Formats: sequence, C-alpha cells, structure tokens
Amino acid sequence: MEVDKGKKELPDFKELDDRLIAEPSQGPFFEIKTNLDTPVTEDNPYISSETSNEEIEKIKRFFDDDVY
Repeated sequence: MEVDKGKKELPDFKELDDRLIAEPSQGPFFEIKTNLDTPVTEDNPYISSETSNEEIEKIKRFFDDDVY
C-alpha cells in the first residue's frame, strides 16, 4: 500500500495567494519562564537598550524564583 505524502509539485511562492503573510505583532504575547532563560539582564533577550527601568524591574521580578 502506497502512502500519499501530499503534492509532489509545490507552487511558486509568489503564486500562493490563499494566505496572509504578515509582520509579527508588537503585542499581546506570552512570556514563559523556562530553565533555559538567564536571569542576567545583559544576556536576557527580553531586555533591550530601549527597555525602561520600570520594565527591567518587572522582568527581574519575573525571573526571581523567590517571588510568587
């Protein structure tokens, strides 16, 4: 028995007019703490040079394990 794994010939990317490809939104979004996240602000991808001090404090509290 042969299993059909989909179309063999894919259309050109420019011909795909049945979907919307949009820029990522600025929000809302989820921030999920994992054991891979670093608490050091210099290495933290959630903090940039444009992040306000208030936001930095919120992020620090988020990554602090002692605060519930």
